[in-house]
Amino acid sequence: MKLSERLNEDMKALMKSGDKFALSVVRMVRSAVKNAEIDARRDLTDDEVMDILTRETKQRRDALQEFEKAGREDLAEQAKAELEIIQRYMPQPLTDEELDQLVQETISAVGATSKADMGKVMSALMPKVKGRADGKQVNAAVQRLLV
Repeated sequence: MKLSERLNEDMKALMKSGDKFALSVVRMVRSAVKNAEIDARRDLTDDEVMDILTRETKQRRDALQEFEKAGREDLAEQAKAELEIIQRYMPQPLTDEELDQLVQETISAVGATSKADMGKVMSALMPKVKGRADGKQVNAAVQRLLV
């Protein structure tokens, strides 16, 4: 089942179950997907839907940090709950060991030898970890392993 179809089916199930909070989050994500489909004038691929989910996840994480800094625990809890619901549609995150292994393989594949080659490594690596690790985490692993 395509990811956008899964969102539609889950939205219908949430309407029936009465979980208004989860329904609002899924509707928000569906709205972002629908807007992108309208802009593209076609149905989105799963990769494009994953990009939207990744963007929504990043927005929630950034908001969560800001709410915690400002001492707004009520809003921080809401952002955490939204993040958990969005995470249901994301692939299983990479462990640190799996990420390190992918970074090592990519470093070898592109022939990187120093930090000057970081751009080559990152551009080759990011499509492999799409939706499974965020850019900051990948960047830190590349810097740590690229000597």
